[in-house]
Amino acid sequence: MSDHLPPLAAIRVFEAAARHLSFTRAAQELGMTQAAVSYQIKLLEERVGSPLFLRRPREVALTEAGERLAPEVSRSFEILREAFIDFGAREHGTLIVNTMHTFAAQWLAPRLGIFQLRHPEIAVRLETTDRLVDFGREQTDVVVRAGRGKWPGLSAVRLIDVRFTPMLSPALAATIGGVREPADILKLPLLDSDDPWWIRWLDAYGLPHDVLKQQKTPSMNMQTFDAIAAIAGQGVTLLTPEYFQRELAEGRLIQPFERIIDVGTSYWLAYPEGRRNVPKIKAFRDWVVEEASKPIS
Repeated sequence: MSDHLPPLAAIRVFEAAARHLSFTRAAQELGMTQAAVSYQIKLLEERVGSPLFLRRPREVALTEAGERLAPEVSRSFEILREAFIDFGAREHGTLIVNTMHTFAAQWLAPRLGIFQLRHPEIAVRLETTDRLVDFGREQTDVVVRAGRGKWPGLSAVRLIDVRFTPMLSPALAATIGGVREPADILKLPLLDSDDPWWIRWLDAYGLPHDVLKQQKTPSMNMQTFDAIAAIAGQGVTLLTPEYFQRELAEGRLIQPFERIIDVGTSYWLAYPEGRRNVPKIKAFRDWVVEEASKPIS
């Protein structure tokens, strides 16, 4: 099929010349010389096997063949223009962020208003999942994932470290006269007792593991749900402090110990290396890194 399509450069020149009925104005629009326009028109006429313009002193006119061809060519270029305008609007106007549920709910969503005020031309669409994203097949601009920041083909920027500490409701702490030392935690129900983080925390204080086998609390495997259960007084949970500053400030949760356990990984913003300079990605990257660098209030 491509054998029947003349060179696109010649078609583009014909469209401009037919629209202006002037080789001179077509040359001005396209940034070419008049001689170059005449040459491209001649190439096209040879390709289609028919004259497309009548050359007259100081003007040109379309032949019958040119009049048949010009509207179709103009319509085709208009379709192309609309396609690229639509693509440009989507490319610059909507940012698709794929992230983990807890990061989205507890950290990103409460801050997104700041980004929208700074960049009202960019609409953010949040998608939450823990699975890997195939940038080549899915409509996703950036992801936030936990790890060490090494993913083939992706640029990654560290946001916050993965770390945790016990939190619980003041009412639950009051049932044992307050939590003053790590061993007091073992007197209370432990949420998500099968979470490997509990092993790390117990080891950090030299406490026994057998308490975990005695637990009959639900396992929800998501910090957002664990925090809701903890606020309701159902048990002690391990949470990332950066996610729950509002709950701590309002007294719905308490953090009994200053020590925070580092997992050794971080939450990263990642995107394809080849798209690092796309304006909407650059704007979001600069903003989210700035937000992540702010100290915990």
